[in-house]
Amino acid sequence: MADLPPGWEKKMSRSSGREYYLNIYTKESQWDPPTAPAERNTDKVQCSHLLVKHEESRRPSNYKGETITRTKDEALKLLENYAEKIRRGESTFAELAKKFSDCSSAQRGGDLGPFGRGQMQKPFEEASYALKVGEMSEPVWTDSGVHIILRTA
Repeated sequence: MADLPPGWEKKMSRSSGREYYLNIYTKESQWDPPTAPAERNTDKVQCSHLLVKHEESRRPSNYKGETITRTKDEALKLLENYAEKIRRGESTFAELAKKFSDCSSAQRGGDLGPFGRGQMQKPFEEASYALKVGEMSEPVWTDSGVHIILRTA
């Protein structure tokens, strides 16, 4: 392929082995080769999340390699319990995410860092952008499982 337009890098996906293209300014990625210079997107949010997977999740295992066998209802009950502990001030969002989230972001207290539109699954993105900074979502369902999201920036 010819040179990439300015602001793009070609990368290799660790999960699929496919090439993808990274906007070096926004860190957004896409599968299709870019045809125009990378844009500098300033419409970003930053969130933390706590993910509870279930047996029907896209990948029913967590970042520790444990197989997830709980039902959707069990996942929702666990998540609602965590949210209630946060609301009552018994634990912080980061403490519970670190201890119980099925996402590797647990190691950072659930922090996903800044992201722009098109980088997350649609229900997650919509919920994240709808929150005010400091606000926590109700349960949000995606192909990954069920989340609570805390908007941090």
